Amino acid sequence: MKWIYSKFGKPHRRSFEGGVDVVVNFTGGDTWVPSLKTLHRQGRILTCGATAGFDPKEDLRFIWTYELNIRGSNGWMREDLTALLNLLGSGKLKPIIDRELSLADTNEAFRLLEDRLVFGKVIVKP
Repeated sequence: MKWIYSKFGKPHRRSFEGGVDVVVNFTGGDTWVPSLKTLHRQGRILTCGATAGFDPKEDLRFIWTYELNIRGSNGWMREDLTALLNLLGSGKLKPIIDRELSLADTNEAFRLLEDRLVFGKVIVKP
Protein backbone atom coordinates (compact mmCIF):
# COMPACT_ATOMS: atom_id res chain seq x y z
CA MET A 1 0.00 0.00 0.00
CA LYS A 2 2.79 2.42 0.83
CA TRP A 3 4.21 2.09 -2.67
CA ILE A 4 0.81 2.75 -4.27
CA TYR A 5 0.15 5.73 -2.00
CA SER A 6 3.57 7.26 -2.71
CA LYS A 7 3.19 6.80 -6.47
CA PHE A 8 -0.52 7.55 -6.98
CA GLY A 9 -1.67 9.15 -3.73
CA LYS A 10 -4.08 7.89 -1.10
CA PRO A 11 -7.59 7.23 -2.43
CA HIS A 12 -10.41 9.60 -1.45
CA ARG A 13 -13.99 8.40 -1.11
CA ARG A 14 -15.56 11.59 -2.43
CA SER A 15 -13.32 12.05 -5.47
CA PHE A 16 -11.51 9.95 -8.02
CA GLU A 17 -8.08 11.13 -6.89
CA GLY A 18 -5.39 8.79 -5.63
CA GLY A 19 -5.25 5.04 -5.75
CA VAL A 20 -5.42 2.79 -8.78
CA ASP A 21 -8.16 1.73 -11.20
CA VAL A 22 -7.81 -2.05 -10.97
CA VAL A 23 -6.18 -4.62 -8.70
CA VAL A 24 -5.85 -8.30 -9.62
CA ASN A 25 -5.65 -10.34 -6.42
CA PHE A 26 -4.56 -13.95 -6.84
CA THR A 27 -3.99 -14.88 -3.22
CA GLY A 28 -6.74 -13.57 -0.95
CA GLY A 29 -6.03 -13.95 2.75
CA ASP A 30 -4.14 -11.05 4.28
CA THR A 31 -3.65 -9.37 0.86
CA TRP A 32 -7.38 -8.77 0.39
CA VAL A 33 -7.94 -5.70 2.59
CA PRO A 34 -4.72 -3.92 1.53
CA SER A 35 -5.70 -4.56 -2.10
CA LEU A 36 -9.10 -2.95 -1.53
CA LYS A 37 -7.50 0.06 0.16
CA THR A 38 -5.35 0.86 -2.90
CA LEU A 39 -8.38 1.35 -5.17
CA HIS A 40 -9.76 4.78 -5.95
CA ARG A 41 -13.48 5.47 -5.84
CA GLN A 42 -15.34 3.07 -8.17
CA GLY A 43 -12.15 1.04 -8.59
CA ARG A 44 -12.29 -2.64 -9.47
CA ILE A 45 -10.73 -5.68 -7.88
CA LEU A 46 -10.54 -8.97 -9.74
CA THR A 47 -10.07 -12.02 -7.57
CA CYS A 48 -8.71 -15.11 -9.27
CA GLY A 49 -7.93 -17.37 -6.34
CA ALA A 50 -7.58 -17.69 -2.63
CA THR A 51 -4.31 -19.51 -2.12
CA ALA A 52 -3.60 -17.60 1.09
CA GLY A 53 -7.03 -17.91 2.60
CA PHE A 54 -10.69 -17.64 1.76
CA ASP A 55 -12.11 -15.73 4.72
CA PRO A 56 -11.03 -12.08 4.50
CA LYS A 57 -12.11 -9.72 7.27
CA GLU A 58 -12.98 -6.40 5.72
CA ASP A 59 -15.38 -3.71 6.78
CA LEU A 60 -18.18 -3.83 4.19
CA ARG A 61 -18.79 -0.12 4.75
CA PHE A 62 -15.45 0.53 3.03
CA ILE A 63 -16.67 -1.27 -0.12
CA TRP A 64 -19.89 0.70 -0.46
CA THR A 65 -18.36 4.00 0.70
CA TYR A 66 -15.79 3.83 -2.11
CA GLU A 67 -18.33 2.25 -4.51
CA LEU A 68 -15.88 -0.56 -5.29
CA ASN A 69 -16.57 -3.23 -7.87
CA ILE A 70 -15.57 -6.77 -6.98
CA ARG A 71 -15.26 -9.26 -9.82
CA GLY A 72 -14.38 -12.92 -9.78
CA SER A 73 -12.73 -15.11 -12.36
CA ASN A 74 -12.39 -18.86 -12.11
CA GLY A 75 -10.26 -19.39 -15.17
CA TRP A 76 -9.02 -18.10 -18.46
CA MET A 77 -10.22 -18.88 -21.95
CA ARG A 78 -7.52 -19.58 -24.53
CA GLU A 79 -8.49 -16.38 -26.39
CA ASP A 80 -8.01 -14.37 -23.19
CA LEU A 81 -4.51 -15.76 -22.70
CA THR A 82 -3.66 -15.02 -26.34
CA ALA A 83 -4.90 -11.43 -25.96
CA LEU A 84 -2.93 -11.05 -22.72
CA LEU A 85 0.26 -12.35 -24.33
CA ASN A 86 -0.26 -10.01 -27.29
CA LEU A 87 -0.58 -7.04 -24.92
CA LEU A 88 2.61 -8.07 -23.17
CA GLY A 89 4.42 -8.63 -26.49
CA SER A 90 3.40 -5.23 -27.85
CA GLY A 91 4.50 -3.44 -24.67
CA LYS A 92 0.98 -2.13 -23.93
CA LEU A 93 0.96 -4.11 -20.69
CA LYS A 94 4.10 -4.09 -18.57
CA PRO A 95 4.34 -6.42 -15.59
CA ILE A 96 6.06 -5.19 -12.46
CA ILE A 97 9.30 -7.12 -12.02
CA ASP A 98 10.54 -7.16 -8.42
CA ARG A 99 13.80 -8.94 -9.21
CA GLU A 100 15.60 -11.40 -11.45
CA LEU A 101 17.42 -14.41 -10.05
CA SER A 102 19.56 -17.13 -11.57
CA LEU A 103 18.35 -20.69 -11.96
CA ALA A 104 20.70 -21.64 -9.13
CA ASP A 105 18.69 -19.31 -6.87
CA THR A 106 15.31 -20.95 -7.57
CA ASN A 107 14.86 -21.94 -3.92
CA GLU A 108 15.46 -18.33 -2.90
CA ALA A 109 12.83 -17.19 -5.43
CA PHE A 110 10.27 -19.54 -3.86
CA ARG A 111 11.23 -18.36 -0.36
CA LEU A 112 10.73 -14.72 -1.33
CA LEU A 113 7.32 -15.53 -2.80
CA GLU A 114 6.21 -17.67 0.14
CA ASP A 115 7.34 -15.04 2.65
CA ARG A 116 5.70 -12.31 0.56
CA LEU A 117 8.84 -10.26 0.30
CA VAL A 118 8.27 -9.18 -3.29
CA PHE A 119 6.05 -6.69 -5.06
CA GLY A 120 5.44 -7.94 -8.56
CA LYS A 121 7.02 -10.86 -10.34
CA VAL A 122 10.22 -12.78 -9.70
CA ILE A 123 12.00 -13.87 -12.86
CA VAL A 124 14.21 -16.99 -12.74
CA LYS A 125 16.71 -16.96 -15.61
CA PRO A 126 18.62 -20.04 -16.83
